[in-house]
Formats: sequence, structure tokens, C-alpha cells
Amino acid sequence: MRKLATLLLTFLLLGALGAAKPVKAQEQLTVYSYDSIEWWMKEIVPIFEEKYGVKVNLVLIGDAGEVLNRLVLEKDNPQADVVVGIDNSYMAKAIDAGILEPYKPANADVIPQWIIDSFDPTFHLTPYDYGYIAINYRRDMVQNPPASLEDLTKPEWKGKLIIEDPRTSSPGMAFLLWTIAVYGDDWLNYWERLKENDVQIVEGWSAAWNAFTKGEYPLVLSYATSPAATVYYDNNTNVGAVAFKEGNYLQIEGAGIVKGAKHPELAKKFIEFLISEEAQEKLPLNQWMYPVNKNVQIPEVFKYAVKVDKPVTVDPKEIENNYDLWLKQWTQLMVEGKSPEEITGKTTTETGGESSNSSICGPALIVGLAVLPLFLRRRR
Repeated sequence: MRKLATLLLTFLLLGALGAAKPVKAQEQLTVYSYDSIEWWMKEIVPIFEEKYGVKVNLVLIGDAGEVLNRLVLEKDNPQADVVVGIDNSYMAKAIDAGILEPYKPANADVIPQWIIDSFDPTFHLTPYDYGYIAINYRRDMVQNPPASLEDLTKPEWKGKLIIEDPRTSSPGMAFLLWTIAVYGDDWLNYWERLKENDVQIVEGWSAAWNAFTKGEYPLVLSYATSPAATVYYDNNTNVGAVAFKEGNYLQIEGAGIVKGAKHPELAKKFIEFLISEEAQEKLPLNQWMYPVNKNVQIPEVFKYAVKVDKPVTVDPKEIENNYDLWLKQWTQLMVEGKSPEEITGKTTTETGGESSNSSICGPALIVGLAVLPLFLRRRR
């Protein structure tokens, strides 16, 4: 009886071993994005991984422009499944490059229609946050801040404004587009007036913000939410921001599925997750942008952000068609010292040639400051 029982047990064990299936390797989703998104991703990626039993390979590549360039280079052999962080300045270029697979998330109804209409109704990219560029000022140094772009050219603000280079900075590029949207074909003349008013230009947001917080400049180009961030991190209410008469430039960031993605179904789930309440509620205090999900409550500290009622935008297609030209013309004016008349005269007869990336000199001195940002954003 004991032998029979042992024999039966042996058969059962062998049968179980024979029926056992090989363990399937954990599915991995590769996501490309820019560096400063890291803190939001650190909070939400573990939630996604646990929810779907997968691994997310987050690849951070400099700024949004570098991310886009990487995707274009890999177009014939895509390595990413999802890209996060392409904003309205780069959107048309990304779509025309043919690197994105359109996908409208099943939960897209949580996004207000005005955001969809202002960004990408085709859903090559799904918006996940938005915000505004704004001039910030120190309350201890400024009683009556400038109320318009034109005010920045007035004598009382001579040498008092520090901004970022549009060639190397997301807010810097947004400011350039803001001036183009407001002044149209006359934007070069506006920048000439800024130059004459000793506007100071630095490579990136961190350098500008550091000089501003040290009291070297009473005005800085930053975000409408920057005052809220200074309260949150430093309990400091000395920073204000201004909603300009002409409106403030609207920045919208989106995420999309990379064409040829190896895990398209998982990529769809990730896009849907990014605009879900559980991901969106963690966005404001990490990105210092507004969540697109209309069901997410804005943190109380955002009451210190300036309210913008007049969004300013430039058509993404117009940006794509003129991006290189605008930067070339800006460089000719601000770096090479040419006049608007010389520049516009040359662009009607010349067809090519890349602009020089030499350092800005004179009133537009690039200040080399190595600092850690007080808060994260953009940009992007």
C-alpha cells in the first residue's frame, strides 16, 4: 500500500512538472521624455507598473527638442513605445516627421475641449498639462510691475529684465513666439527696442532664476505658477507674476505613441494612465503646470499663481514652417548686431545657411551660472 502510494505520488509530481509552463518574461514599456519630468514620473510610474504588472524603462534625454531629434534618428528602427513632453512649439514638426501613431484615449472626455482644439484634435499627441509664460517680479524691488510686453521697452525697466535664450531654453523660445504672436511682422523691431533697453539674456531658466532670486534683476521671464512654487518650497511670498494686457503665451505638453512601437497596446494604456486622476493629481506640485483632467482639484498653493484669462498661441504649422528662420533672424539681431532692415532685406534674397551660435555679447550677455532649479518644469 505504501509502495502504491509512493508510486502514485511520483506520477502526480511528474505530471505537475510536465504541465508547468515556462515563466513569461515581464513586459517592458520604453518611455522617452525630457530630464525635468523625472520627479513626476518617479511618483506615477510605480503605480502603473503595479497596476499592469509591467516594467517601465524611462529614458530621459535632455530637453524636448533633443527627445524629438532622437525619435527622428530612430524612425526606421524605433526603440521607444511612448514619448512624453512634446509641446505645441514642437508638435507640428513631430507629426510631419511621421514618428507618431494617432490614438485617441478611451478617457479623452476628461480633457476640456478648448485644450484639445488648441493642441492636437487629431490625437497624434494627447495633452497632459498646460501652463503660461509670465514675467515675474520681486515685490521688494518693484511697486508697479510692467503690464504689457511694450512696457518692457520703457526706460524705467532699462537693464532690469533677465530672460532666457530661445536657442537653448524652452521658456526662451516661448517668449520669442509670444512676441511674434503679438507683434507679427514687426517682432524684430520689438526685440531691437528690448536690446536697446539692456535686456539681459542667459542660457537657461535656472541661471535666470538664480540671478533674480539674488536680487540682481527685479524682473525675470518664468512661469505664471512660479510664485506658487516659491511659496511651496520656501514659504516666500516676495515673488509676483503678471497677466499681460496682450495675454500670456500658452504652453501645452502632450504624449504620444511612437510609430512602430513594440508594445502598442501597453502604450495605449500608458497614455490613458497619464490623463487619469491618479496620475494627474500628482502633476501640479511636480511639474508646476496645470493638469488637463477637469476632475482633478488644483492644490491650494496655486492661489499664488497669476490667473491668465487671455491665452496667446501661434499656429503649430506656422511654427514648423518658420522655426529655423525666426531663430536665424533673432540671432542676426541679438548676436550679430544687424538691424531689422538688414535682416529682412537679406531674407528676401538669401535661401540658406545656418546661423552662428556664437555667444551673445554687450547688453545680451550670457551669464554662466550653475545652479539647481527651485522647482521643476519645462519645457520645457
